[in-house]
Amino acid sequence: MLETTKANLEKNGFEVLVVENGWQAFDLAKAYLKEGMSVGLGGSTTVAEIGLLNYLETKPLGITLFNQYEKGISMEENTRRRREGMLADLYITGCNAITEAGELVNADGSGNRVAAQIFGPKKLLLIAGTNKLVPTLEAGFERIKNVAGQKNIDRMNAKAIEMGKEPRYNWDNIANKFAYINSDEPGRTTIILVKESLGY
Repeated sequence: MLETTKANLEKNGFEVLVVENGWQAFDLAKAYLKEGMSVGLGGSTTVAEIGLLNYLETKPLGITLFNQYEKGISMEENTRRRREGMLADLYITGCNAITEAGELVNADGSGNRVAAQIFGPKKLLLIAGTNKLVPTLEAGFERIKNVAGQKNIDRMNAKAIEMGKEPRYNWDNIANKFAYINSDEPGRTTIILVKESLGY
């Protein structure tokens, strides 16, 4: 499935790079960071798992990072950074599912992540483990419902409880905006496929 998916993604205008593990993905992702560029972020456990999020937070190469995950910022500032990130030079995120036909399938709560994958940032860098590969579009939506979405709901509610807040996350507010992308202009989106199980 990996080789067929890669070929179909490339046919659909995506650049695809396949690596063996998270360390290789991290090193490869760093090569896309340029001096003084602006970088936006979409919610991604995968980006955190390979160490890229922590690295970006050090603001290497003098980058401007629109980091909505920084602790202590107001909701107003959080929203501002999400919006600014959608017009960044580079937007980094993950993916919920990738079909064998070369399609990207994603769900989102606020919508910034799926919106940025469709239009906005000059360059999109998407990182995904091969556990995200599915045979069909229908299987992609099933994966969101039964794996990615539910795990994110559980994760966000656990985080809320840890912070002493009411666990309020459910299907109505965490996965209510969807994107199905079957092509992009050549050169805009690079997908790093990692031969590991990463993220949700």
